[in-house]
Amino acid sequence: MGPALLTAVNCTGHVHLIIGSNPLAGARCTRSIEVGATPILIAPESATVHYGLMQRIDEGEIQWVRRSFREDDLTSLGRSEVDGVVDAVFVTTGRKQVQTTQISSLCRRLRIPVNVVDAPNLCSFTLLSTHSDGPLQIGVTTSGKGCKLSTRIRREIAASLPLHLGEAVERLGTMRRRIWEEDHALELSQDLEAEDEDIGQPSNFNQLIAAESFEAARNRRMRWLAQICEYWPLRRLAAISDVDVETLLRNYTSPKTFKASSTGEPGTQHKGRIILAGSGPGNPDLLTRATHKAILSADLILADKLVPSPVLDLVPRRVTVHIARKFPGNADKAQEELLQMGLEGLKAGKVVVRLKQGDPYIYGRGGEEYDFFRSNGYLPTVLPGITSALSAPLFAAIPPTHRSVADQVLVCTGTGRKGAAPDPPEYVSSRTVVFLMALHRLSSLVESLVEVGKGYPLNTPCAVLERASCPDQRVIRTTLEHVCAAIEEEGSRPPGLLIVGNACTILNKFHQRWVVEEGFKGLDDIGVSSDLPGIGEILNV
Repeated sequence: MGPALLTAVNCTGHVHLIIGSNPLAGARCTRSIEVGATPILIAPESATVHYGLMQRIDEGEIQWVRRSFREDDLTSLGRSEVDGVVDAVFVTTGRKQVQTTQISSLCRRLRIPVNVVDAPNLCSFTLLSTHSDGPLQIGVTTSGKGCKLSTRIRREIAASLPLHLGEAVERLGTMRRRIWEEDHALELSQDLEAEDEDIGQPSNFNQLIAAESFEAARNRRMRWLAQICEYWPLRRLAAISDVDVETLLRNYTSPKTFKASSTGEPGTQHKGRIILAGSGPGNPDLLTRATHKAILSADLILADKLVPSPVLDLVPRRVTVHIARKFPGNADKAQEELLQMGLEGLKAGKVVVRLKQGDPYIYGRGGEEYDFFRSNGYLPTVLPGITSALSAPLFAAIPPTHRSVADQVLVCTGTGRKGAAPDPPEYVSSRTVVFLMALHRLSSLVESLVEVGKGYPLNTPCAVLERASCPDQRVIRTTLEHVCAAIEEEGSRPPGLLIVGNACTILNKFHQRWVVEEGFKGLDDIGVSSDLPGIGEILNV
């Protein structure tokens, strides 16, 4: 059995045929009932029926056809709306039964999904080892190579998840539905207002409204919710409450404000403190100790959306965290929102940590933020971070400089101000160029590099590095000629960067159009632990 197409099937109202009467047949019937299907058991009158199975038969939850299997069972016991064809067949009697192969062949001919216990070659589908937590379901398969191993892997995955994650999924689903309903109600009210001739013209009557205005607004809100799901640590998502849902929905249009404490006499309010800190390339083990201490001492953390979950997991639960709502078309507005939230926190006497991916001053607007807070009376403390521009090549075994190959490194951005395309550097054979924030416009960047005047040969080695230093790091080694096709075929896994130059093939030669390397465990073999000291240990030093 090769790799399988994993799906989630809505079985409500389906009819499942279970052949056999052993304990496994009972488990199959139970699972069918759990997913809303109607199980029909086929076994002779003389068969030994498992006690639990017999109890459900007596209670009317399972229909027992007291005879051996017949071919027309497949096309007569199902739902009337599909002409009596059953929706799935489970054979629990094992491969040694005479009819087992025949049943499998009949099902395949009729395109009825069939599962035969201990016979992967006779199955058109297999069941996953599943973990269920409300609406959250996680399934693992080993493609018929070992069900016990899949069960072990499923247990390990489930054990790593925070408690109550299923409840968080339910609440986030509620948020999604609320956004849709509120936007739909607003659109409907606008339509009704326009149709009511008795109402005077509204103030915006002559304002030009583009046809896509409502849809664009809805998409922005849905994208914001998607970013919450993507970038919030699972531990924080699992702790989300109904009150948090209301707050998040309200804060979408009204940024959270911070009021000074009412305790103490007037004039005794502590002056706030602002820290601009770099979180490094991604792996929490690569945080500086200074940044880790700042995280533990913060009252408010304003984080870039690309700061990975393992870093945010270090934030104490008492700390308020706001993740930037930056996406194309909203970057400047989101940046302004973060600055205002930081300023309000400072006025309330809070320790505000602006947590930035990589280093604050390497394409991170760190200088602009420093100037903003300084002009408002708060002098920032700036903590450096390991920039991915120089560390990511290391994790991909690419030395940016190498004697007789590369004697200079140039760090560039692939996206200029307001999303404009910057003018790329000219080709120098001994230079390694690192492009940050360039993968979303890779095609136009490559086109500009190889055009007349820039002079990059099509066979110039390059590499795309994504999620550097994280367990799901990916490296694609290729050339400028094939890099766009590689990304189109392999997909994108942001954040990522592009390295261009002959240094890319110093330690790694390849002869295909491109090579893909998955995963990063480079820190595991040196005894580095991601369990950084907790706040109690810091305070006791």
